[in-house]
Amino acid sequence: MVFLLIFLIMLHLLTLTMLFIATLQKSWWIWDDLEITDLWYNCFHDNATDTWLCAATNESDWLQSVQALMVLSVVFSSISFLVFLGHLFIMSKGGLFYLIGFCQAFAGLTTFAACLIFTFHRKEILSKSRDLSKGSFGYCFILAWLCVPLLLISGFLYVHLRKKE
Repeated sequence: MVFLLIFLIMLHLLTLTMLFIATLQKSWWIWDDLEITDLWYNCFHDNATDTWLCAATNESDWLQSVQALMVLSVVFSSISFLVFLGHLFIMSKGGLFYLIGFCQAFAGLTTFAACLIFTFHRKEILSKSRDLSKGSFGYCFILAWLCVPLLLISGFLYVHLRKKE
């Protein structure tokens, strides 16, 4: 049981880190080597100064939905980790971690919804006159998709975890 507890803590921290990176980093859509787009900014690489110049993205309803769902996912996963740490010290023997499991599962479902919206509505979100076939999904988008099964698995494991002395 100790190994399951350690595994769950490590899995939770891994998914929380992946969620933070997927939400905050600048690589949801890559146009070419010189332009990338994320949930918050459009960035262009300036060859003269060798820096990235970023401007706020054009706000669309779909983009705001993805932003809200990803932030909600980070919030629920963070809350569930803090509640889990609290439960380790105050919960009586034999107690179950239902709240933590449901928060993790909800974080997984909100990440799933955000990824689906970005996948199917990327033309409206990116709102470029450019051809989308010249771009590709970035590593943050892939990280968000990888978080979905990990969050759901950890949620399931938390629901079935019992506190032992």
